[in-house]
Amino acid sequence: MILTAFFAALGQMTDPRFRRVLLLGVALTLALLIAASTGFVWLLGSLVGDQTTLPFIGEVTWLNDLVSWGSALLLAVLSVFLMIPVASAITSMFLDTVAQAVEDEHYPHLPAPMPVPFVDALRDTVNFLGVLIAANILALLLYIVLIATVALAPAAPFVFWGLNGFLLGREYFTLTAIRRVGRAEAKLLRSRHTGTIWIAGVLMAIPLTIPILNLIIPILGAATFTHLFHLLAPQAPRD
Repeated sequence: MILTAFFAALGQMTDPRFRRVLLLGVALTLALLIAASTGFVWLLGSLVGDQTTLPFIGEVTWLNDLVSWGSALLLAVLSVFLMIPVASAITSMFLDTVAQAVEDEHYPHLPAPMPVPFVDALRDTVNFLGVLIAANILALLLYIVLIATVALAPAAPFVFWGLNGFLLGREYFTLTAIRRVGRAEAKLLRSRHTGTIWIAGVLMAIPLTIPILNLIIPILGAATFTHLFHLLAPQAPRD
């Protein structure tokens, strides 16, 4: 079922509406990461100041540059790590466009979906982004422990994929289902098919670790979960 949904979504990747969401998602993701990086570096630089007095050394003027370059390097590494939740969350804000393109192509007999107000979609996106980032930051500590313990190091990527797969599957399926059956029924369907949704989310999370490809996968995931919803609940009534 998951593979059926995936290949159906893959066959529609040339859809102009998919490309529009991709370009918007990439632009917003890069803008957000650049703004966050610039703000973080500026904040650290302003806290350190142009001149700092260190014990036993005295007044130094190079600490500001060291902090700025060090924080920039740290953010460059973290940006790769944070690209996954940021790109996924921003794409979820445009999920309705992807889902509608899928339904126009594969399910033209369906009535118009229930409109999701922009404010609700924005709130869901912000909440999703917050949960993804918070969960991954907390999990980062676990990854460090696993990697430091040589025998457990191979488990780190599986923990990463399992965590993000659960969160991605949960959110994307819910947002897709809300359009057709409402929020309450969407949660019931999600709990009824937790295993399938989690596996589909993990299959989405694995390629998200590959640079460049991780910008395309959220759109492919949104399309896949649209198909998956219709396969799991083809006769689901609207609220």
